[in-house]
Amino acid sequence: MTRGVKREVAMGVRQWFEGWPVYRQLTGDDPLGRGTAARSRRTEQLSARTGSADRVVPSVCPYCAVGCGQRVFVEDERITQIEGDPDSPVSRGRLCPKGAASKQLVTSPGRVSTVLYRRPHSTTWERIPLDRAMDMIADRVIGTRAQTWQESDEGARVRRTLGIASLGGATLDNEENYLLKKLYTALGAIQVENQARI
Repeated sequence: MTRGVKREVAMGVRQWFEGWPVYRQLTGDDPLGRGTAARSRRTEQLSARTGSADRVVPSVCPYCAVGCGQRVFVEDERITQIEGDPDSPVSRGRLCPKGAASKQLVTSPGRVSTVLYRRPHSTTWERIPLDRAMDMIADRVIGTRAQTWQESDEGARVRRTLGIASLGGATLDNEENYLLKKLYTALGAIQVENQARI
């Protein structure tokens, strides 16, 4: 073995030892091995998957009544990560396992992103445009209200319908719940409830 080869081998062994976490722990300024000593060369080259995001959109977790704050990271108009929002007074950056996995909810290839309609007595679903679905819902609400409207009950004026009810979601904010209550009250519905109270 020539002197040059021996020097290269010695340099390689030294680089290996210097890259070894235990060596860095014993010889460096991190004797407990919880900081720089534990970082490998590969770790040094990694970057956060949120670092390349074009923008961060504040949001609210859709799963339960708590309404934890989320930060949605978007890159090239695609969601790349969803994390807890440390500025949220509700959750202070923390998410439960369901909230932490909510990226899978919005980016899953199996997510339904079109309106599906199953005709009465049919066994198959068909895709319909959103505008048509909204018109169908409006027609049914108006029809149900007309068919079930009560002007009076045993001589008492009630002006109500028992054919329409509302169960609101607790992740809606106060303003949205206020508007829903106004809408259903204007329709004459008296069964207006919210998940947050149940």
